[in-house]
Amino acid sequence: MLLLNPKKYQDRNYPDERSKEIMLKTIEWFENKGLEKIKEDYRSCEFTYDFAEFVKKERIFETLFLPRGYGEEDQYYSTYRMYEFSEICGFYGTAYWYMYHVSTLGLDPVFLGDNEEFKHKAVQKLRENPLCAFGLSEKEHGADIYSTDMKLYLQEDGTYLANGTKYYIGNGNEAGMVSVFAKIADTDEYVFFIVDSKHEKYECVQNVINGQHYVSEFALHDYPITDAEITSRGKKAWDDMLNTINICKFNIGSGAIGIVTHSFYEALNHAAHRNLYGKYVTEFPHVKRLFLDSFCRLAAMKLFGLRATDYLRAASPDDKRYLLFNPIMKMKVAIQGEEVHEMLWDIISARGFEKDMYFEQAVVELKGFPKLEGTRHVNMALIAKLIPSYFFNAKEFPEVPKMNGGENDDFLFSQGPTKGYAKIQFHDFRKTYGTKNLPNIEVFKEQIKVYEEFLMVSGMELGDQMLNDFDFLLAVGEIFTLVAYGQLIIESAAIEKVEDELLDLIFDFMVRDFSRYALDIYSRNSATEQQQPICLKMIKKPVVNMERFEKVLKEHVYSLIDTYQMNP
Repeated sequence: MLLLNPKKYQDRNYPDERSKEIMLKTIEWFENKGLEKIKEDYRSCEFTYDFAEFVKKERIFETLFLPRGYGEEDQYYSTYRMYEFSEICGFYGTAYWYMYHVSTLGLDPVFLGDNEEFKHKAVQKLRENPLCAFGLSEKEHGADIYSTDMKLYLQEDGTYLANGTKYYIGNGNEAGMVSVFAKIADTDEYVFFIVDSKHEKYECVQNVINGQHYVSEFALHDYPITDAEITSRGKKAWDDMLNTINICKFNIGSGAIGIVTHSFYEALNHAAHRNLYGKYVTEFPHVKRLFLDSFCRLAAMKLFGLRATDYLRAASPDDKRYLLFNPIMKMKVAIQGEEVHEMLWDIISARGFEKDMYFEQAVVELKGFPKLEGTRHVNMALIAKLIPSYFFNAKEFPEVPKMNGGENDDFLFSQGPTKGYAKIQFHDFRKTYGTKNLPNIEVFKEQIKVYEEFLMVSGMELGDQMLNDFDFLLAVGEIFTLVAYGQLIIESAAIEKVEDELLDLIFDFMVRDFSRYALDIYSRNSATEQQQPICLKMIKKPVVNMERFEKVLKEHVYSLIDTYQMNP
């Protein structure tokens, strides 16, 4: 099965017994808690203390977060395991996912840093309290991380006092280790240091949202810091901050996949058992279309995520392709999740508001995912920098296999300086597309050729157009993103042995989306007279095959009816 089904999760292949134990025990914990209790805690805004206790007892974050050389003898860090756990947490509720996500954000600066002594100390601290926090953003500056007001003030004895506030910091109420990004007051040098939320000089001011997640504002009041608590300084601290985000933003896509998968099962089961006008809802033509389209988009999200995981794990100083696939996982997959959820909501309508449904909770929480770790515009601006390299400067790379084994992801903790981004090279995407000649993939290839023509005609001026018009940037970047998205979906489909009928229907919506973004570019004031007719050439219709439509609907979608329902 491509989609996560907790009732059949024991059938998966694991690299070792510990990995299997973590996933199965986590599923068992959630299923034993049951949907009714999860919803009760959600409505009461109850912080997930019970999940924190479970994670501590089972030492789950220790196993997932620590790289080789720390903790147990057989310890290793695996993006594949992180992906699986993130998806499971998202499946049951974003408060649990968020506790996990911000904990790994908080711990990674330690293991990216230079303080070897503190790395070993962090292992024991993680066992005592598995919750961590990432003290980066500030109320007055938001995403402007250059302007941090948190400062370390040098004292006569060579120690420091930390003063300042941080805002929107998950787990800031309970974290045993809070990685704080700041500046040294007299030099403006960047620095990372570690504080404890229970220290007397640490003030947890408030939860800035009304919800289960504890998204804190905290203040440090002359908090004493020595070199023993400093993990990195200067340019290294800056790089560690960005590289932490590089590692962890991936969780947003996998969490979104988990959320939408759970909602998909709920919507499917409801529609299959609801009879209106003498027919079950699943028999209505428009419902068939909505279910098939939502399934194909969800399958594409999962296929892309699995393959992108391989590229993160295979990364090296000479292979940084993950720096494209990572923001796509964060942004594209999360936004696709929103689109799928809207389709499912059109099917179940008012049922989606009812308090006994996971759906009612998910539809609110999913909206936040594309806005985490950088807005859509910020991530697209990053992605768009790679257009020239991706299309016109291909390089040969060794084949990246499916990487779900017990290897340690060494490079993620030694990514090095964050420079030369626009010079990253990629393997020739045309070779991947050349492995399949399915009808809708052929149409998609024609659209890509026209897009390349658009890039050639636009020339260097395209960069200025996107810089001066962010809506234009989004439309141009969305098409580029679709090309990379489709490339990894084709690669993943071959590895996961996805049938051609399903793959072709995935590219049915890809063709439609390509046309939608081409029309968006055409409609923008920034589009030139030379660009406009090329945009119209990109608009194409997918190849319709009703026999294939009904086959995939029956075998891949409606075969999932009643295969999963959460314990009450």
